[in-house]
Amino acid sequence: MSTTTLAVLVPLLPFLGAVAGLLLGRSAPGFVRPLAILPTLAAAVLAVSVAVRQGGGQPISTATELTPTGSVPIDLSLYIDGFAALVAVLVGVVATCVQLYSTAYLREDPRYPSYAALVSLFTSAMLLVVYSGDLMVLLVGWEVMGICSYFLVGHYWETEAARSASLKAFLVTKLGDVPFLIGLFALATDAGSFRITKILGTVAAGGLDHPTLIALLLLAGVAGKSAQFPLHTWLPDAMAGPTPVSALIHAATMVAAGVYFVARLLPVFAASAAALVVMAAMAAVTMVGSALAALAQDDIKRVLAYSTIGQLAYMTGALAVGDRGAAVFHLLSHGAFKALLFLGAGVIIHAAGTNSLAAMSRMDGLAKLIPDAFWTMTIALLALAAIPPFAGFFSKEAVLVAAEQTATGHSDLAPSAAGWLVLIAGVLTALLTAAYAARLWLMAFRGRGAAAPDHGKEPFAMTGVLWLLAIPSVAFGLAADPIADWFDGRALTPTLATSVLGTGAAVIGAMLTYALWQRANAKTAAGVGAAVAVPAAVAAAESAAETPEVAEVTHDHPAVPAGPAADPGKALLGPLHPHAADGFHLDAVYDRLFVRPVRGAAGLVRFLDREVVDTYVRGAGSGTRLLGGLVRRAQTGNVQSYLSALLAGAVVLAIATAVLANVNAGS
Repeated sequence: MSTTTLAVLVPLLPFLGAVAGLLLGRSAPGFVRPLAILPTLAAAVLAVSVAVRQGGGQPISTATELTPTGSVPIDLSLYIDGFAALVAVLVGVVATCVQLYSTAYLREDPRYPSYAALVSLFTSAMLLVVYSGDLMVLLVGWEVMGICSYFLVGHYWETEAARSASLKAFLVTKLGDVPFLIGLFALATDAGSFRITKILGTVAAGGLDHPTLIALLLLAGVAGKSAQFPLHTWLPDAMAGPTPVSALIHAATMVAAGVYFVARLLPVFAASAAALVVMAAMAAVTMVGSALAALAQDDIKRVLAYSTIGQLAYMTGALAVGDRGAAVFHLLSHGAFKALLFLGAGVIIHAAGTNSLAAMSRMDGLAKLIPDAFWTMTIALLALAAIPPFAGFFSKEAVLVAAEQTATGHSDLAPSAAGWLVLIAGVLTALLTAAYAARLWLMAFRGRGAAAPDHGKEPFAMTGVLWLLAIPSVAFGLAADPIADWFDGRALTPTLATSVLGTGAAVIGAMLTYALWQRANAKTAAGVGAAVAVPAAVAAAESAAETPEVAEVTHDHPAVPAGPAADPGKALLGPLHPHAADGFHLDAVYDRLFVRPVRGAAGLVRFLDREVVDTYVRGAGSGTRLLGGLVRRAQTGNVQSYLSALLAGAVVLAIATAVLANVNAGS
C-alpha cells in the first residue's frame, strides 16, 4: 500500500468509527467500545507507518482538484513533512489513550456512545488539519474541532456550568475565527492558491502584498484556538467537561492546532517583523499571566488548564523568534506529559471524590491509595517543571536557546526585541511553573488530616494508560538530536547558559514553594483540634472548585476536617492572589466592554422592532380592518336599500354632469 493511501486512511478511519458509533450506539451498544478504540488505534499505527516512511526526508505532496471555483482553486491535497508526520503520531497515540481510559472512567455514563463518537470525530478533524495541504480543507478540520469541543465540553449539559462553558468556548474561538477566515482569503488572493506549497513559494519570492495585515489576521484565529491572550479565557472554563476530553484538547488537538498552523506557515509570519514582535509580546504576557493564575487555582483541572495556556505560550514564543523546530519539539513533549497530567488528575478526582486541592490537602494517605497516579503524576510534574533529565527540560530549553540566540543577535530570523521578550518571560515563567507544579503535588499528595477514602484499586484501563504516557514523559528528551533532522535541521540541544537560567529558576520556585508550604502547615496545625468533619464537597465550596463531572464519576464525597488549607500559593502571591484566582478579572472586563454593549444594542433593536416596525405593521392591518368594517356596514342585504343607493348615485352623477356642462359653456 502506498504512503499516500496510508495517509488518507489516517484521518478517515476515526471518521468512519465516529459515524458507525453514532449509528449503532443505541441499537448495538456492545459495538460502541470496539468502534471507539479500534479505528483510533489503527489510525495511530498507520500514522507511525507514514512517519517511518517519510523519515524526515522530502515532503510527501499530492493533490487533486476538489472543485472548480472560477478563481482560486480548492484542492484535496496532502502535504506531509517531518512536522506533520510526528504531530500525527502524537494525535493518534494520545487519542487512543483517551479512548482506552474513557472506557473505565465513563463506564457508567449513559451518554458514552455519543461521547466516544465525538472523540473519534475530534481526532479525525485534527488529523485532517495535520495532513492537509490545502488551507480550505484545513479549515474544515479546524471548524469541525470547534463543533466537537462545544458538544464535548457541554457533555454534562444538565448543569448550567457545562452549558455556559461550552457556549463560551464556541463563541470565543469563533471570535478569532472571523479574522482568521478573512486572513486566509487575503493570503490565497495574494498567492493565487490555497495550496500550502504554492503559498510558501509565493512568500519565498516576496509575492505577498500585505504580509503584516495577513499575519495579524491569522494570528487572531490562532490566539482563539490556542488560548493565547486575550482570547484564552474559554480554556479554564472548559474544565466543566469530562477529564479525558480535557486531556485530548490540551495535549493533542484543538489548542495544538493553532501552534501547528503557525509552524506550518511560519514563512508567512516571518515576512513581517512587526507580526513577530506582536506574537512575542502575546506569548510573553500569556506565559507570565497564566502561570500566576495557575498558582491561585483550587480546582486541580484549572491549574492544569492555565498550565496549558502557559506552555502553548512557550511554543508561540519559539515561533516568534523563528524556530518552528523548537516549537513543535515542545508541542510533542508537552502533549505526552500534559495528557498524563490530566488523565492522572482524573484518577485522583475519581478516588478522592473532589477536584479541590484544598479538600485534598486535608486528606491523609491519598498517595498510598493510588500509587500509579502518584508516581506517574510526579514524573509528569517534573517534566512540566523542566527538571532534567525529563522531557520537558529538553523541549523548554530548546525554546530558551532559540530566544537567547535571537536576543543576542546570533540569529537573524526575528527581531532581537522578540528574542528578549520571550527569553525574559520564559525564565520567569520557568520559576512560576515549578512553583505551581510543586504546589499541586504537595497539596494533592501530602495532605494532612482525615484518612483518605479507600475505594480499592483503580481500573487497569486507567492506570495502564498512565504508565504508557510516562515513558515519553521521561525519555522523549533523548530524541532532541535525531528529531532535529525531521524539522529544519537546527540544533535542539540545551546550552549551558540557558540550562543554568531555566533549571536554576525552576529549583528556586520549587524550593520556595516547599518552604512556604511547610510554614502554612505549621500555622494550619494550630487549629486542627477545633476542626469538625464535614463532606469534602462542603469544604471545597469556598473555592467553587466542584464541577459537574465530580458528581458523575466519583465515589461518595469523603468526610474531611473543615478549616483553612495549607496553600503556599497564597503566601507566594500575597495581595495578588484573589485577582489571580479570578483570572485577573478579564471576564469582567470583557463583560463590560463587549457583552453589556452587545446586550444593550440587542435590547435597542428589540425595542425598535417591537415598538416601531411592528407598529407600522399593526397599523396597516388595523387600517384595512377599519375600512373593511365601514364597507361591511353598507352590506345590509336589503334590496330596496341597494336600489335607493343606486338611484341616489345616478341622480348625483346627473347633477354633477349638468353643473360641469354649464361651467364649461360659460367659460
